[in-house]
Amino acid sequence: MRNQRRFRFDLWTVVTLVSLAFFLLFLIYPLGKVFMASMLADGKMNFDNYINFFKLKYYYGALLNSFIVSGSATVLACMIGIPMAYVMSRFHIPCKGFVHILIILTLLSPPFIGAYSWILMLGNNGFITRFLGSLGIHIKSIYGLHGMIFVFALQYYPHIYLYVSGALKTIDKSLEEASESLGVHAWSRIRKVTLPLIFPTVSMGALMVFMASFSDFGTPMLLGQGLKTLAVLTYEEFVGEMGTNPGMSSTISIVLLLITTLLLFWQRRLVAKKSYAMNSMRAPEIVKLKGLPKLGAYVFTGAVVLLSLIPQATVIVTSFIKTKGPVFTSEFGFDSYREVFGRVPEAIGNTFAFSSVAIVIMVLAGMLISYVVVRKKSKLTALLDAMIMIPYVIPGTVLGISLIIAFNTPPIVMTGTWMILVVAYVIRKLPYTMRSSSAILFQLDRSVEEASISLGVPPMKTFFKTTAILMLPGVLSGAILSWVTTINELSSTVVLYHGSTATITVSIYREVVNGTYGTAAALASILSLCTIVSLIIVNKISGKRGFSV
Repeated sequence: MRNQRRFRFDLWTVVTLVSLAFFLLFLIYPLGKVFMASMLADGKMNFDNYINFFKLKYYYGALLNSFIVSGSATVLACMIGIPMAYVMSRFHIPCKGFVHILIILTLLSPPFIGAYSWILMLGNNGFITRFLGSLGIHIKSIYGLHGMIFVFALQYYPHIYLYVSGALKTIDKSLEEASESLGVHAWSRIRKVTLPLIFPTVSMGALMVFMASFSDFGTPMLLGQGLKTLAVLTYEEFVGEMGTNPGMSSTISIVLLLITTLLLFWQRRLVAKKSYAMNSMRAPEIVKLKGLPKLGAYVFTGAVVLLSLIPQATVIVTSFIKTKGPVFTSEFGFDSYREVFGRVPEAIGNTFAFSSVAIVIMVLAGMLISYVVVRKKSKLTALLDAMIMIPYVIPGTVLGISLIIAFNTPPIVMTGTWMILVVAYVIRKLPYTMRSSSAILFQLDRSVEEASISLGVPPMKTFFKTTAILMLPGVLSGAILSWVTTINELSSTVVLYHGSTATITVSIYREVVNGTYGTAAALASILSLCTIVSLIIVNKISGKRGFSV
């Protein structure tokens, strides 16, 4: 009887089994196919692809480039994000809430748009490059490893800022006061007391920056000019003009996946070695600065935010400048927008159609799965929870390639259809909705559901009429963030799309590659406007219920 109760087959069991089946089919199975493809060379199972990867400089050089770019970008992002978080958390800054929104907006914008914007300004024919050249000042263009590092650092420092800001608010003031009473000066106190206390969050933010830049496709593709990273090489080996090499592409995909997974485990092991627990009885006070420190804090904050927003401003302004081929003229107008809506309207429609379908699935699945993970704990739900987190460490190009390899032949053929894009979006972005749903579910008392069930309302009906409504604010916060990242998705889309299923991000990428910068700017502006509107909505939703974004 006890075992029968434990393994009772009800609707929640169906939810668990269907969810497991979905991830086994569309995540684990494709990754398994990629691994098998990586072991296949000349029709035989062997390690030749892996041997060639570490033997030929063409391949291991891309790995070194990826580490150089990602490592340097992470260090630079920490150098920007940690001081920014400290200033914003500890000192009085005018319009702090507005500045906070601008920083988040920087994070939610796709990095390849930032790369494109800096090409307009500091490319070989950029307007800043030309202006300085007319003055006799010749600077190095944005192309190359240094350009990738610069763009990634400005794009991803908000990861560090958000993590560190939250951690700084939980530090007990008495710890810093104790060190001050022992004669430790301000800078030494930050280095010896404050930073060690927030090390777990700094390391997690740094890991997010490293993995995001390590697996990004768009920025290295636009700024590389011959210098390749693993993400770019994976794509080129799979859809190369000189012939595809799925075996080597699969090998690079597995290497990418192993590196990101090992980094995640290394970070967790590093944090687990020490104890960082503290009693946050006295929160730090907000200090009003005076004189030179005040000026320095204002200048630093303003400069970072301004530098972060320059790409967005550049895209919007240039979208209204008329062009003659790849060259911008001195006249303004709506020609680029007319060309966009006349030539690639289907890309705009595809973006919102595919993302909308994916969001509906994510909202429903996120609510149901979070409920079984939080309320119906078992070995199966623990396995499901672990599966959902796997996409955090999978680069978009790897996921796209795995889906094509898995579903390019019968019995299930999805390659070239809009369905494969929706599946990719759901797998990659569901964790956002899932985590926000789980967070609010932990705050809901079970007694509300128990009271409804005791009155004769079936459990599933109770969920949709009571629990789901109470979960809605948190669910919508995660859903809108999933929406924003979905409409900005390029890495997986550029691998999976067919001519008729192109999206805005793919169209921007194609326009930049073809040198039609005006239409690229117009498309990027439309995407930025959608991101801003979504961010305003999510902040209003989260603000009403006290959630932070």
